Amino acid sequence: MKNKQLSIGLLLTVIATAILGFTGPGDDLLHKLVDQLYKWRADHPQEKVYLQFDKPSYAIGDDIWFKAYVTIGSKHQLSALSEILNVDLIDENDSVKRSIKLPLISGLASGDFALADSMAEGNYRIRAYTNWMRNESDAYFFDKTITVVNGINNVVFTKTAFTYSVVNSRQKVNAVINYTNINGEPYVAKEVSYHVALNGKVVFKGKGITDDKGNINADFINTTADMAATGQIITTIKYADKKTAEKIIAVKAVSNKVDVQFFAEGGNLINGVNSKMAFKAVGADGLGVDIKGAVVDDQNQQVATFSSSHLGMGVFKLTPYGGKTYKAHVTYADGSEGVFDLSKGIDNAYALDIDDSFDDDIAVKILPGKDLLDGAAPTSGLILVAQSQGEIYYAGNSADGGKTFTAVVPKSKFPSGIVQFTLFSDKGEPLNERLVFVKNKDELNLSISADKQKYAPRQKVNISINAKNSQGKPANASFSAAVIDLSKVAVDETAEETIFSNILLTSELKGYIEKPGYYFHNENATTQADLDVLLMTQGYRRFEWKKLLADTFSPIVYQPEKTLQVSGHLKTFGGKPVVGGKVTLFTTSGGLFVIDTVSDSKGNFVFKNLVFRDSIKFVVQARTVKDRKNLEIELDNIAPQTTGKNKNAADIKVNISEGQSIYLKNSKSRFSEDIKYGLGNHTIVLKEVVVRDVKDKKDLVKNSNNLNGPGNADQVLTYKDFENTGGQFTNALQMKIFGVIFKNGVPYSTRSQNQPMTIMVDGIEVESDYLNNLTTSDVGSVEVLRTIGNTAIYGFRGSGGVLVITTRRGGDGSVYNRYAPGVVTYAPKGYYKAREFYSPQYDDPKINTQIQDLRTTIYWNPNILTDKEGNATISFFNGDAKGTYRVLIEGIEVDGSLGHKVYTYKVE
Repeated sequence: MKNKQLSIGLLLTVIATAILGFTGPGDDLLHKLVDQLYKWRADHPQEKVYLQFDKPSYAIGDDIWFKAYVTIGSKHQLSALSEILNVDLIDENDSVKRSIKLPLISGLASGDFALADSMAEGNYRIRAYTNWMRNESDAYFFDKTITVVNGINNVVFTKTAFTYSVVNSRQKVNAVINYTNINGEPYVAKEVSYHVALNGKVVFKGKGITDDKGNINADFINTTADMAATGQIITTIKYADKKTAEKIIAVKAVSNKVDVQFFAEGGNLINGVNSKMAFKAVGADGLGVDIKGAVVDDQNQQVATFSSSHLGMGVFKLTPYGGKTYKAHVTYADGSEGVFDLSKGIDNAYALDIDDSFDDDIAVKILPGKDLLDGAAPTSGLILVAQSQGEIYYAGNSADGGKTFTAVVPKSKFPSGIVQFTLFSDKGEPLNERLVFVKNKDELNLSISADKQKYAPRQKVNISINAKNSQGKPANASFSAAVIDLSKVAVDETAEETIFSNILLTSELKGYIEKPGYYFHNENATTQADLDVLLMTQGYRRFEWKKLLADTFSPIVYQPEKTLQVSGHLKTFGGKPVVGGKVTLFTTSGGLFVIDTVSDSKGNFVFKNLVFRDSIKFVVQARTVKDRKNLEIELDNIAPQTTGKNKNAADIKVNISEGQSIYLKNSKSRFSEDIKYGLGNHTIVLKEVVVRDVKDKKDLVKNSNNLNGPGNADQVLTYKDFENTGGQFTNALQMKIFGVIFKNGVPYSTRSQNQPMTIMVDGIEVESDYLNNLTTSDVGSVEVLRTIGNTAIYGFRGSGGVLVITTRRGGDGSVYNRYAPGVVTYAPKGYYKAREFYSPQYDDPKINTQIQDLRTTIYWNPNILTDKEGNATISFFNGDAKGTYRVLIEGIEVDGSLGHKVYTYKVE
């Protein structure tokens, strides 16, 4: 950033005063603002969540490792408000595939997701939030879109290019889909069928033959009424004799329409005042589009020109005049043009001009429109307030009756992050608003060094970390470290979310922010100017001043979760509360646990401060004071967070495998190596095994609807087989079942790999997607029917094999809330126990050195603490690959100072 300072002359024009010395006609209003913001902060403290991941993208069979930082307040200190964090893995159909709860210790937690071999490739997202954060919009949740590719059993890869046109006033989309193998060799003359679904509705079906380059054209018309519809093209290619593959291609847009919006600085375009006008051009896919153009008046005279500087955004100066209208003539990258009306200039308002390009100060000018300049100015002047996270750090006022307002505000007054400047009239009416980003030098100063400049494969690496605060003193901080092999994993630093970009920027703004890392990766005058334009076009929505001053606060619905608890109330069959009833909570999972309590005057009871793992089973038993069980137990259940549309849908990749060939081949090789040496929990290529250890299990499946009779199957699994396997049934099933492979979540017997297995749940045939609704605690038994002797009774439905699933009943530990007088069973979501990252120790003589080390994540450690000198060390061994390895360190000091550092080294 160039050195830019305000002149002494400008400093002498300052008439505003800092908040601590604020006196004058607006004193009462200022006190009211301070009081209301204090009340808002006290009643609605703002928590934020940031997750650091081990790498930016993943493959089927990988593990996603992450560390969570939960902060609160304008100083970004670690939160002690919430002590439980919710983290969800969501697919591109906005369906939650996995949901876990993590205990927060001083605002910190770590966790992981295993990407099972049976998962479908595609765009996923990870969402994290506390229960307290649910009181605000889910727009403020942590939400990151990731791609998951499949190199294990994927033999067909696609790349799609879209073009758009209009036919008979309808939007026409042409998709050219290219099919290749993992080496990029095209599938030529292959049959392809496809159907197109927009907004969940099938709008077209077609088929074709690939050409000599492996392409087919999939044209369709958008027949929905939604001009911004999105969806999927689901294709099936017959790539070999009796072999097909289904590929799903995201449709992010159905037109090439570009939306261009213009924003006057501060909200008003004032006649006769030379003002900044920001603009933002966004394509139908949600990404920024470069434009250029000119502004002309109603006499067709050019009065300004403009050109986007970054991701379709830019700024230009314009002086409007009364009685004139203005249009922006926009030229797009393809040469086409568009015309947009600009808002009319007005006379009876103020212009707010802010220049934050100076190193140490923010210059503010407030200029009146013609009517205000010629007429009577406000009798008590104007008030300028600057707040961050609900705390006012600056307030200034104009002279009594003043018509202009100039101020110089030191950046050092504010914490790093977004600052909202608001101009108020003497009546307390907000007139103008402007967001500014302040980046003070208050972050942690991190230094990273290695014990060598170059390393060999499998050689031990020792990394030293030193952290100092902004005063140069040792920092007491918590960090997480991720080391990845850049020869396999591509990283775009400008697109990555970091602890800086999230905590300081994106967590404060609603809507999609494209490439947030750009503004922090290589900070200079250009990135600062581009960030300033972003804030002129984005908008702050944590609260609205009018509602705040009117004492209109949103109600608190969700309380901070401190511990796990089981609560409810007792009532008679007539609905009256049972007072003083004895309630017992017990479980035999992991040993006997029993605890008692008594219902209060309203029949309510609660068991607090519980600690239990996910999918544990409880029994709640209640009796009246007279030891009678003729009562009902109703348990309190917190409704799960709904899953809306992906706010970062623009980050969805159409061609998820593009540029991933090395990663894909490495994933396939690593999978083969795991299978060769029996490593990992892989499930899709198990050898065919006929299991007949069912005699002793027949009594455990007595409720089965198996047409052969309970227990007459090739393999029988009971609820006991799924204990300690995690909460998600489909993942646990794949670890235990034999002779069955899963393709995109659909089970196939190895005896009939072209015909999916029939799934029967409690005697009813269901689709394979139904399995995603089951947890391990829901299932009493699974009977696997694969051989002809067991499948024949099912006729044509048994041609591919049958899975007979029986849910739990009262006799086998039912977890459904099946009410009986005075007794109910309950399986609440407990804590997920995070796994430990495995890092091979090649100095151990017992390690098998014959196994290829094909790791992409070389090292992951979420629990690094500095000592009293601000030092910490980590050690690990390199993989087999040569090239550049990347070390990412992120963390936070106890006072809220943030740290981020990237270090690279060579392996030769």
